Amino acid sequence: MLLTDCLEGLEADLATNRNVCRLGLSDQNFMPTNLLFNGRAVLHDFVDFKTRRIWERSEFDISVIVSDVSAFQSGLVRGFLHRPHQARGDALVLTHGAGGNCRSGLLTAVADVFCAAGTLVLRMDLPFRQRRPFGPPLPVGAATDRDALREAVEAIRADASRVFLGGHSYGGRQATILAAEQHHVADGLLLLSYPLHPPKKPNDLRTAHFPNLRSSCLFVHGTNDPFGSVEELRNSICAIAGRVRLMPIEKAGHDLCGGKFDIQRLVLTPFRETVG
Repeated sequence: MLLTDCLEGLEADLATNRNVCRLGLSDQNFMPTNLLFNGRAVLHDFVDFKTRRIWERSEFDISVIVSDVSAFQSGLVRGFLHRPHQARGDALVLTHGAGGNCRSGLLTAVADVFCAAGTLVLRMDLPFRQRRPFGPPLPVGAATDRDALREAVEAIRADASRVFLGGHSYGGRQATILAAEQHHVADGLLLLSYPLHPPKKPNDLRTAHFPNLRSSCLFVHGTNDPFGSVEELRNSICAIAGRVRLMPIEKAGHDLCGGKFDIQRLVLTPFRETVG
């Protein structure tokens, strides 16, 4: 499909409230998009609807990733559901860290790439974030956050043959604890910036449950993450009984650059290889 053939479709999709893989930057004239170039997601491209051209990458034949996104609420679960146009039978529950919410650039970018590849994705706010828009979670509420993760898996299991749990930092940690407690709750884990220990406290490891974790896991970790170095994490995940893989993201901190890296190559593809 040539660029000139797809711009009208882009505008039509925007008019019908479909999501055109936003990366968090927009104004009245420009629409940031994820584009597929030779089957690979290419980030940081912008469509200017006034001049009807794509900035930076104007000569390529492209396909535009479009997915249906809608608000979702059920029991403890609140968030956004990304429905792929061509589902492959997998689903992913994705949640945020202690200081964020499900609208973060990282979670949105990951959800967009996975959904474009045929995965049903539920981005959700944990109960602690539903109760208050800012501030960290309290230890007393962690069990309720895990209950919400379990409810989210149950809510979308009818639409998928496999359901995976994923999360950034605190959200990923709660997913691992839940999976260690209930071995069949999910078919695999996607862990973005696992908070191995508090910054500058390398002896306060958050890994006591790792020996009980049997799920296949992909850890995606920045080389500049103050919550644990890549080498520290590599040593710690040896205690996990399930299949485990670690993908370092060069020069990324705990926020993983807000998802502004090649998610398809460094997250989606190794995740599929890990979970089978």
